[in-house]
Amino acid sequence: MPPNVIVAQSGGPSPVINNSLRGVIDACREQPADFGTIYAGWHGIEGVLKEELLDLSSQDPREIALLATTPAAGAIGTCRYKLKEKQKNDFDRIIAVLKAHQIGYFFYMGGNDSMDTAHKISRLARASGLDLIAVGVPKTIDNDVGDAAFKLIDHTPGYGSVARYWACLIQNANEENAGSCPADPVLVIQMMGRKIGYIPAAARLADPLREMPLQIYMPESGLTLEQLADNVNDELKRSGRCLVALSEGFEVGELGARRDAFGHVEFGASEMTAQQVVVSYLNAKGLAARGSARGQVAGTDQRSTSVFASTVDLEEAYQVGRHAVEIARRDGSGWMATILRLPGRKYSVRYDKVPLEQVANSERTFPLAWLQPNKIDVTDDFLRYARPLIGTKWVRVPLEKGLQRFARLRPIFVEKKCPPYCPEAYA
Repeated sequence: MPPNVIVAQSGGPSPVINNSLRGVIDACREQPADFGTIYAGWHGIEGVLKEELLDLSSQDPREIALLATTPAAGAIGTCRYKLKEKQKNDFDRIIAVLKAHQIGYFFYMGGNDSMDTAHKISRLARASGLDLIAVGVPKTIDNDVGDAAFKLIDHTPGYGSVARYWACLIQNANEENAGSCPADPVLVIQMMGRKIGYIPAAARLADPLREMPLQIYMPESGLTLEQLADNVNDELKRSGRCLVALSEGFEVGELGARRDAFGHVEFGASEMTAQQVVVSYLNAKGLAARGSARGQVAGTDQRSTSVFASTVDLEEAYQVGRHAVEIARRDGSGWMATILRLPGRKYSVRYDKVPLEQVANSERTFPLAWLQPNKIDVTDDFLRYARPLIGTKWVRVPLEKGLQRFARLRPIFVEKKCPPYCPEAYA
């Protein structure tokens, strides 16, 4: 019998993550001589630790197909559980569960922290004499996996869809602001992006000719609240209104921030948001126009909304999942599947691999050369980079009685063979 498979994910979800999951499932199913039963770790590595393994091989193929346009992480769950070197019991437990269920392949989908988890499991299996092949499948809306030269990976599945989401929302916000500006001349819109500005930079995709009174505030700008207010008032004197695309990580002082298991700030769970601070500051300082500043926080829907998904992003997410399976079959353990852009005027990519150790805990920053000298806009070089990723078509999401039809996986869990276990970080 061929060895069995576990596929899992961790970190924040994305609009296209389940198409990578579908790519892994489809590619494994097409090669039954090499891959046995396919399980999902229910809520990532936590599901492996708790031996909660969802049987994907027993699911209706029609539901697997619907993963293509099912967003976020509800299908198999995600987590933010960090495997730390000192947690020896966790590592022993993982090996015990993998052995008990004859797991020979482990595919982990996620960003830089997830690639660290995949790398640790690959090394752990090798040290334990376990015949396990671990391969990473990239996913992050922040587009921060890889290197500054874009040689390891050009972009990460998930980013193109979130960029498209913001291009569309900024278009709509501009229409609203244009109409309501006599009373509400300033609209401050908070966007995700803790430390790295790829997401707020995408606001410019809504207005490549720079016809909107749009200002973009990224973590990399180094600007202060006072400078922001001065810029906004200068725009109000020119245009009578202003749109502010604000990164959640823009420096506005202490927000009572909460942090996840990886040490990352969870801005949406903090006591205040950057947008609230900016709006309050602008109104207290005074605007160079009648009316008040208003704000909105999009929340988590930017990473879990299927109708704004990029068709390019969906296809690449699927192919990178399939390619991860081919890497596992052909090249063995310790790799992450990757996407590299081919040269030429027409956008095209190829799929390759990079060592997990090169991307584990990597953090690619936004190139400062793509930031305009005024630090409130991005360059056309960024637009040329990002524009192909959002595609040119609307995604077709199946409907059922007027509502989106997402995949409905049945709760078929494998029979447990190991003793009950509480993950160490729970204590």
